[in-house]
Amino acid sequence: MLRRLVLTAAASAAALSALPLLPATAHAATPAPGPIDRLTITVSDSGGDGEGTYELTCHPTGGTHPAAKQACARLDEVTVYGTDPFAPVPADRMCTMQYGGPATARITGTWQGRPVDATYNRGNGCEISRWDNMAPVLPRASR
Repeated sequence: MLRRLVLTAAASAAALSALPLLPATAHAATPAPGPIDRLTITVSDSGGDGEGTYELTCHPTGGTHPAAKQACARLDEVTVYGTDPFAPVPADRMCTMQYGGPATARITGTWQGRPVDATYNRGNGCEISRWDNMAPVLPRASR
């Protein structure tokens, strides 16, 4: 048993000495950065301060969006594995027939490595709720 232990130790030492010497920093490789989440948000006819086209980047936060930090936090909050935070209202959903105004919005770009091309309006209760759920990514509509 002792002989096997000595032979194993000797073989291990021989194998390790055959490896090239690596710099001390080789083991501390920096992980590759993930894709930057980048969205373009265009809002029209909302009657509020959020009219126009904005760029929003998250991870790291930036762009021209007036509430970039809060918008990124909201997107992180509504992003759940297995669901699409930008999904449209299902066609078979029953919605209240109320009108929330003429506001429209479009969000395009990339989120979590996936393409985004979503449109929003306030034409019925479901669409109003979907819009409001994305605040502050989308502005609060005043009409």
